[in-house]
Amino acid sequence: MTATTRIVVGDDHPLVQSALASAFSGVSPGVEIVACYTLDEVVQTVSADPPSIDLVLLDLNMPGADGFAGLFIMLNQFPTTPVAILSAQSGAATIQRAMAFGASGYIPKLLSLPDMTAAINAILAGERWVPRYCDALADDVRQEALELARRFATLSPQQMRILARIVDGKLNKQIAGELNLAEQTVKIHVSNILRKLRVSTRTQAAVLASKLAQP
Repeated sequence: MTATTRIVVGDDHPLVQSALASAFSGVSPGVEIVACYTLDEVVQTVSADPPSIDLVLLDLNMPGADGFAGLFIMLNQFPTTPVAILSAQSGAATIQRAMAFGASGYIPKLLSLPDMTAAINAILAGERWVPRYCDALADDVRQEALELARRFATLSPQQMRILARIVDGKLNKQIAGELNLAEQTVKIHVSNILRKLRVSTRTQAAVLASKLAQP
């Protein structure tokens, strides 16, 4: 790691943020850890200067996105910024889906500090890193994940945010208020979401989207 390495950590647990900051400053003094506690904070931080961010570590469950929704939003909005998952969940199927969805790596929080540092160094070097027990993707997991990825990759970050609120059962008027949009604009977005996901109703879109929240 170089003196200019900046890593954005998206995790809403202060203890995790503190531990990572202390750990990496002790092992690699040149690393700058930028702590973000919501997905919106992550997006704002990266948006301010995308080229300065070397890596984003994203928890699967944090305010603003559940499951893989945050990963899709980041990849859609910042396609050249490496995004890896940092999560307490370590099941092989979850890791395989994350990688098929486009993550640069998957780092379980249960890893030792040396292993975590090695994983981050590998991702920064351009490798796609997963624990050894997940080196191979199961064919059925790969096909399901790739099909979902193809559909959701067509959605813009704003459409992903609207879809997340559709999953919560909110009406267009409520969504418009929360996102500071005109209700007609939300209506147009919803129509485009249904078309892109190849479904005909909001309920079908919500069912499909719920798979992103099921690591």
